Formats: sequence, structure tokens, C-alpha cells
Amino acid sequence: MNRKVIVTCALTGAGDTTGKSEHVPVTPDDIAADAIAAARAGASVVHIHVRDVETRQGSRDVALYREVVRQIRESDVDPVINLTAGMGGDLFIDPANPTEHLPGTDLVSGLERLAHVEELRPEICTIDCGSLNFGEGSQLYVSTPDMLREGAARIKELGVKPEMEIFDTGNLWFANVMVREGLIAPPPLYQLCMGIPYGAPVDPGLLQAMVNMLPDGAQWTSFAIGRDQLPWVAQSVLLGGHARVGLEDNLYLSKGVKATNAQLTERAIDIVHNLGSSVATPDEARDILNLEKKV
Repeated sequence: MNRKVIVTCALTGAGDTTGKSEHVPVTPDDIAADAIAAARAGASVVHIHVRDVETRQGSRDVALYREVVRQIRESDVDPVINLTAGMGGDLFIDPANPTEHLPGTDLVSGLERLAHVEELRPEICTIDCGSLNFGEGSQLYVSTPDMLREGAARIKELGVKPEMEIFDTGNLWFANVMVREGLIAPPPLYQLCMGIPYGAPVDPGLLQAMVNMLPDGAQWTSFAIGRDQLPWVAQSVLLGGHARVGLEDNLYLSKGVKATNAQLTERAIDIVHNLGSSVATPDEARDILNLEKKV
């Protein structure tokens, strides 16, 4: 196996993890510093969420994204910047009165989810390709076909590459429909997300089945959460994909040992090298994905 593998570091996410590890970055300064450290460690791409500094929860505040992106772009490294556009799909319902939205709901239109993408024009932004029962309780993630088509069309107009987040086989089916409809510029980029309740379970056979569903010429990455994150780097690379690690999805380097984003990046790169592949530089990643570099 001798090819270039794109390694993404997902820095912080939006989950309630800041109390579980002191290494999860919260402020724009900390998130930018982790992005720079991951890039210095060899990450091709940095995937960015932001957090409200007071509540430490995920945020859609454009000013927070602006500051993180500014610091990365002004640094001495040049990773591909991938901004989440998945925030704004959270719906909490009252089981006894399903028409009532409970606290925690943050549900806006597909276009509103792109406000920071409109301003900052990253090279990549995510688009979550379907709705999902999100874990236990009464939380849903809402991303309808109408929202997705509208969002994908606007992302294409902006010249940004959508990374299509795939949480189950139905998501992949619809993503392929968008590719056939011309809403996604070639090569299409898929992220196969494994282990998030209740989407696709962490199962190598299922990953192979999903890879078999991808269209010719597609580029794809897969990740798994928690203790499966680092083994899944090998699983993804062996099937011809790219790799993602980072504190968004996993807090540990090994049992009982809390990780930093740079350490997870270094470990992923070691795995890639041990499999006989090499890690793409940011510019090589841009060539593989046919990205237009932003300034």
C-alpha cells in the first residue's frame, strides 16, 4: 500500500466533553492553538467547531469562528480548514407533548447554518446528510432533503467543498442522490461516521458495505468514536479511505491516558506509516480533493 492519506484532526466538537478532559479546547485562542499544534504534528486538515466561552457548549457565533480562522490563517502553518455547518439542527421534544420544543433546541434553516461559511469561505464545510435519533432520550438531529438540497446548492455557489457527513446507510443513499443531481462538485467527499447512537454501528462489515455504495471517483474518510477511534484509522486506510482523529470524538490516547489533539494526530500518522502509506501535506490534500485555496 503506497498512497497519500489525508489525516483530519477534529478539534473540539459540540459534545458535553469539556468537563471530562482539561485538554478539550474551548476559547477561540485555545481552539486555534490546537489547530496549529495538530498541523505542526502533521494533520492535513483541521475540522473546527466553536464553543460559547461562558457555557462551554457548542455555538454558531460567527465571531468565534472568525477569530479561530484568523489565527490559523495568520500562523506559520497552512492546514486545510474544514468548518462544521452541522450546528442548528438540534430538536428536543417533550414525549408527552411532542409539539413542544424543550430547552436545548437549536433548530434553524439550512441556509442559516451556513452564516459563518458565507463570511469566511473555508475550503471545506460539513453537511449532515440526514435526520437522526441522537442518542437516548428525546433529542433529534434534523436535516431534511429540502434543507440539504438548498444548503448544498449554496455551498457549491460559494466555491466550498462539502464534506458529506454520513451517519447511516440512508444518509449515504441521499448523498449519492445529490451527487447525481449535480449539487456536489467532483470529486464528492464523504465522511462515514461510525458509532454515534443511533446511526451506523462500529462494524467493519458495515463500513465495507458503505464503501461499496460510493460512486466512482469519490474521496472518503471514516472515523469511529471513543476507544475505537485509533483502530479505525487502520480500518479506514486499509479499505482505501482517509482518516480522522481528535478530541471531538475521543478523549484518550490509551486506557486511562488523556490525549491532546496533537498526540492523537501523531498516533494516527504512525498508524498510517506502519501500513505502508504516507500522509498528505495540506497542499497534497488540496490536490486530491480539488480544493480552491482560500486566502
